[in-house]
Amino acid sequence: MNKHFEYKTSGVCSTRIILDLDGDTIENLQVINGCNGNLKGISALVKGRSAKEVINDLEGITCGSKPTSCPDQIARALKACLAEAQ
Repeated sequence: MNKHFEYKTSGVCSTRIILDLDGDTIENLQVINGCNGNLKGISALVKGRSAKEVINDLEGITCGSKPTSCPDQIARALKACLAEAQ
């Protein structure tokens, strides 16, 4: 199952997350706006990994005094994508 998904972020500098899954495997992840280099690095590190593993690794990470972060928003986007695919 191939799934293309776009997620509007909330509470962070990035504005949107675009991802493609093949089953549970992350084929592509792009974060729009935010800390460009860091987010490109995260995108490269999660490619080919299980969405569920990445959710476990990134969920709950905060940024400064914010209750969320770009990595946490990636986890939320992955969860929403998986939920929609069911």
